[in-house]
Amino acid sequence: MAGPRVVVVGAGVVGAALVDELSARRFGDITIIDQGPLPAPGGSSSHAPGLVFQTNPSKAMAEMARYTVEKLTGLSAGGEPCFLQVGGLEVATTPARLNDLHRRQGWATSWGIPATVIGPDECLDLFPLLDPDRTLGALHTPTDGVAKAVRAVAAQVDRARERGVTVLDRTEVLDVLVTGDRVTGVATSRGELPADIVVCCAGIWGARIAGMVGMSLPLSPMAHQLAWTGRVAPLTGHTAEITRPILRHQEADLYYRERFDTIGIGYYGHRPMPVSADDIPSVDAADVMPSVQPFTEEDFAEAWRETHELLPATRDAKVEEGINGLFSFTTDDMPLLGPSRDVRGFWVAEAVWVTHSAGVGRAMAEWIADGYCTSFDLHECDVNRFEPHQLAPKYVRERACQNFVEVYDIKHPAQPMEDPRPLRTSPFRPRQQELGASFLEAGGWERPQWYQANAGLVAGRDIPRPDEWAARYWSPIVAAEAQVTREAVALYDMTALKRVEVTGPGATEFLQRLVTGDVDKSVGSVTYCLLLDHDGGIRSDVTVARLGRDTFQVGVNGMLDLDWLARHLPPDGTVQVRDTTAGTCCVGVWGPRARDLVQPLTDLDLVKLRYFRGARGHVGNVPVTALRLSYVGELGWELYTTADMGLKLWDTLWAAGREHGVIAAGRGAFNSLRLEKGYRSFGTDMTYEHTPSEAGLDFAVKKAKPDFVGKDATRQSTRKLTCLTLDAYVLGKEPVYDGDNPVGYVTSAAYGHTIGTGIAYAWLPAELATPGWTVHIGYFGRRILATVAEEPLFDPAMTRLRG
Repeated sequence: MAGPRVVVVGAGVVGAALVDELSARRFGDITIIDQGPLPAPGGSSSHAPGLVFQTNPSKAMAEMARYTVEKLTGLSAGGEPCFLQVGGLEVATTPARLNDLHRRQGWATSWGIPATVIGPDECLDLFPLLDPDRTLGALHTPTDGVAKAVRAVAAQVDRARERGVTVLDRTEVLDVLVTGDRVTGVATSRGELPADIVVCCAGIWGARIAGMVGMSLPLSPMAHQLAWTGRVAPLTGHTAEITRPILRHQEADLYYRERFDTIGIGYYGHRPMPVSADDIPSVDAADVMPSVQPFTEEDFAEAWRETHELLPATRDAKVEEGINGLFSFTTDDMPLLGPSRDVRGFWVAEAVWVTHSAGVGRAMAEWIADGYCTSFDLHECDVNRFEPHQLAPKYVRERACQNFVEVYDIKHPAQPMEDPRPLRTSPFRPRQQELGASFLEAGGWERPQWYQANAGLVAGRDIPRPDEWAARYWSPIVAAEAQVTREAVALYDMTALKRVEVTGPGATEFLQRLVTGDVDKSVGSVTYCLLLDHDGGIRSDVTVARLGRDTFQVGVNGMLDLDWLARHLPPDGTVQVRDTTAGTCCVGVWGPRARDLVQPLTDLDLVKLRYFRGARGHVGNVPVTALRLSYVGELGWELYTTADMGLKLWDTLWAAGREHGVIAAGRGAFNSLRLEKGYRSFGTDMTYEHTPSEAGLDFAVKKAKPDFVGKDATRQSTRKLTCLTLDAYVLGKEPVYDGDNPVGYVTSAAYGHTIGTGIAYAWLPAELATPGWTVHIGYFGRRILATVAEEPLFDPAMTRLRG
């Protein structure tokens, strides 16, 4: 094969899938190596029980699981199938779990996976071993089943070998070779292999291999118990390996699968057992295989007791064998995919379970070969998504352990991590605490959701109360804060939004090349733009403020934007990119009385500072950069200063604002107001898989510019991000139905407290995005009527913003 020399490290299900997909594309001269014997080299794939439950709150993860099922269903090894499609049952033994299964059914429907919530009788028909007195219902997904991981490795590696891929098992990686900032090869126990691209698919050894190029992976191998019973009487005589659906009992952290006349039991309810990659034995030194540790029977006692309760037929059986098997966990439960930030040519595909393996193989093959992935939106999986504190070894281990404990918990979409906190705090925090802020967390930042000091504002206001689920992490104070923002003026802590400074003589040309808007305008201009990938998909939305001839402040969405900018820097050193977030802070001052509050305090003429303009000046004694922007749709400014002056800025505004009725308002009000105004949120409303036209953002794309990344991409638009109004609260990711047909899904949702209606944005077929058309949103098993609406719902003439 012509093209780059590619070495894939690790021949488990991920590495095998990758070389299969890459070789099918005829990309490069490919070698795959593993320290163990194939097709069972001794990593997690070699002992994995293989249960594939496709439903996931992440659209990308669900779609990669669905692709894995589709691919493995068509593969066999040695005449035996690689996937046993017996279906999946997620059983409920409590009303809360049954209710949550309706939510999970909504996710499945949103992502195109067939699933239904069934009653107790149907459960028993499908899995007669269940205790009828404990079974309340289940989520049945007929396309779920068991992936035979070792067979999948064999089948995919064999196909790759037939296409010319070199396969080296029993070959240990000693080092990854780097010259300058580029990978050049791999040193192995069989000698050096030259390479232009090295992909780390080493699973539980991933952190060790990545460390060879100085890359920190937030990955922890964790032991997880898997046991097998002896013969279970009702299964006597079974000649097929498995005939009944795979089963999850998430209330007790358990899953089950048949194996002829025995039952396999997987358990997540035991104490976390993290293991360092450096402590995992070699293939030759391991008693069974490196990824298998001795079974600790005492940790399994509760699982065995609960199994007897759910499956009474097991009471006469015994646990005949068991292991503590190692799997990879991350700090946010998502895989680690993509290229190294610092070493060109080094890639990782880590923390991937069998469920998503073939999907990840396809995604990585597209990304490596084409420079982007068209099959899946990978922004949640990109290995460069982490803030520096999220790579601290202590943080990585603590979060992995907590995620293990919570793996089957019912999690609310607003539920923050509980520990370690607090990590990142704005300078305003002391005053926020005095005002009784209720904090949630995002990216390590403590962000006020509402303030107890505003409780007195609730009286006399018409505030619809959401149902019990939507009311978690909510307060009627949210509604009052939103309404007071429109009536008077409010202070919003915007410090958590990432700020990047772009400077240098080449800064203007650099940004013109990367963003869709025209930023070569006068000093003081502020421009809303998009970052596009080469295929025209939206990578982010950004705000670019020109603060000097060669100085720009760019408001971005996170570390991936910083990484994107850094990757495109010109090699001549004419542009510098610096993350200034930690050393600065921002307060949004918004509302019809905002100018009355700020103008007496500043040397800036706020009347002349028009909408989407910025200037540097002072508020009291505090030097500020003032940008006339408003994500809530009201007159006002984002005021930036250095972190050391932040508290003084807050106090200055607060003291002067008392006569104008100023309040502090939180993220709950902020989200409600921004949806009333129709403002999009990247990562929720639009992602890599969407185009500006589909997302309603054509206005941010200046086609008259000579060139910018993604300008010439041509992708057909068949869907549209659509505003819906409804007489209820929903939370996001719910399916949308046209009649009985699922046609889309909700992205962002909130109640519009100043316009008196529920709001949901949803992706729908373009032909349905007609104002007045009615659809239904699936919410916990019931249908809620929703109507397509013209947007924005609030102030379409922009008189509030421009006043």
